[in-house]
Amino acid sequence: MKTFLPKEDATPRQWWIVDAEGQILGRLAVKIANILRGKNKAIYTPHLDAGDFVIVVNSEKVKLTGKKNTDKVYSSYSGYPDGLKEVTADRVRARKPTRMIAEAVFGMMPKGRLARKQFRKLKLFVGAEHKHAAQNPKPLTLD
Repeated sequence: MKTFLPKEDATPRQWWIVDAEGQILGRLAVKIANILRGKNKAIYTPHLDAGDFVIVVNSEKVKLTGKKNTDKVYSSYSGYPDGLKEVTADRVRARKPTRMIAEAVFGMMPKGRLARKQFRKLKLFVGAEHKHAAQNPKPLTLD
């Protein structure tokens, strides 16, 4: 028996569209990360990029459970002394609403070159309009 290894060029790419309105952030991020990696396909191989493209619309309307709107903190560090900036989820949603989904999905991806390449296939949009209509994305139903 020989092990079948798919070729990265031969894997067909599908475009999916997800409406984030009313979806819980963590559950949505798991589904998106699995599709970006290709874990929903039978030809999944951990060391190859077999994933699909994902378009997320209405990213500002994603839900956080409990008191995470006020208690969850997003931090960034510039590298300089006293360079730590901490912002609550409410302010992140007001300033850059796509950051919440992007950080949640990126945190669920493996770390390395391949994951960064796969992460670039995620397209986030505020509102219901997007610029990838020519790719004919299929709607992704989240259970």
